[in-house]
Amino acid sequence: MRKKNKPTPFKRSFTNPMRIGACLGGALLVAGPVTSALAQDPGRFEKLEQENLDLRKRLDALEGVAKKEGILPSGESSATPIKALSEITISGFVQASYFYNFTEPSDRKGNGYLWNTTHNSFSLNKVKLTLASPAVERSGETWGAGYRASLIWGEDSPVLNTGSPTAGFEAVREAYVELNAPIGTGLNIKAGQLISLLNWESGDGGAANPNFSQGYQWFFTGNGPAAGVQAGYTFTDWLDVKVRVQNGMYAGPIDGNNGKTVIGSIGLKPCSKAWMNLIGFGGDESTTLSVKGGSVIGGMDITEQFHTGFEFDYFVFDPSIGASADLWSAGGWAWYDFTPKLGVALRGEYLDDKDGGGIKGIAFPGASRVGSAVTSLDADGDIASVALTLNWKPTPNVKIQPEVRYDHTTYTGGFDGKKDRVVVGAGVTYLY
Repeated sequence: MRKKNKPTPFKRSFTNPMRIGACLGGALLVAGPVTSALAQDPGRFEKLEQENLDLRKRLDALEGVAKKEGILPSGESSATPIKALSEITISGFVQASYFYNFTEPSDRKGNGYLWNTTHNSFSLNKVKLTLASPAVERSGETWGAGYRASLIWGEDSPVLNTGSPTAGFEAVREAYVELNAPIGTGLNIKAGQLISLLNWESGDGGAANPNFSQGYQWFFTGNGPAAGVQAGYTFTDWLDVKVRVQNGMYAGPIDGNNGKTVIGSIGLKPCSKAWMNLIGFGGDESTTLSVKGGSVIGGMDITEQFHTGFEFDYFVFDPSIGASADLWSAGGWAWYDFTPKLGVALRGEYLDDKDGGGIKGIAFPGASRVGSAVTSLDADGDIASVALTLNWKPTPNVKIQPEVRYDHTTYTGGFDGKKDRVVVGAGVTYLY
């Protein structure tokens, strides 16, 4: 898996020692006068005992009704729901930004620019909420189970969630059940809506990536989340394998045909400071189109302060009628932390659409992104981009990222009538 900085989870616990101590102290204070009164009138003890029995019967009856209605699980103690709630991990972030596009598009939509599509506008990019169980222990001795659900709202959500036009999936980024099957060292199984195995960058943008804006590779040579099932197995500390079957490459949470996509990933870690994933995929996207290809992503920590990453992708779009179209991309990242609070990051990428079928005319999802596609009369073209980002963390939970980005395309008029553009701005993220 790609490396990224994860928000520090906030764990709620319903077990509070101070509350327990207060309850015990109160019980002792009440017990003193009650015991004295019982000693003076033994008949009152029998009366209290009968009242307790009656109360116990009422509680048993109420618990039976609760189990029948599904409020409490059958066969479990009434403490089970409280225990489950105490183990939920809550994490996420809030992200906002402002960017200025110097091409000043007349429709205020930056063609091909993923985040902050609206020119000269303050944006609430993302509000993310993740609920998760404790990590599933991978073991060859016992079964384990868990879950994870992430919801995202905001301007970027239609691109991230993929299923936004579908009722019931408007805010769902990922949601899956995870199992450990006691086979070998432990077979990890996930079923539900899963985020992509492709791409070095995380869809969380600046919350997890060294650059705030999203690179072209993430969208054009990547894919959004999709419903499916995945099996993963770790052979050694340096080798793991994942195999996934999902709705088509771009189908999302609900498949509209019988086509399925198979994705395989081989994870390699030759040393503690370097990692690499070899990814292959293929399948029918529809009855008239198949998509196949491969990716290589990886990274290396040169020193504790200096880090690098890379990505290479190759896509083949093969229609049942007509010639196939190829699209490939290459990207690299380098960032340096001067101090724990201050660093700088550089991203460079290149996408070659030699057949003109993988970039031009493809708009981003969402009603607010109408007019966001790269348009041109040219048959083919390419895109290159460089982004320089300052990373400042005044507190552990806040990340401020001023950024300047230069984009170039050989598509005539591809960027709102121009071939070059500069976008300048800043984003801020609060992680919880």
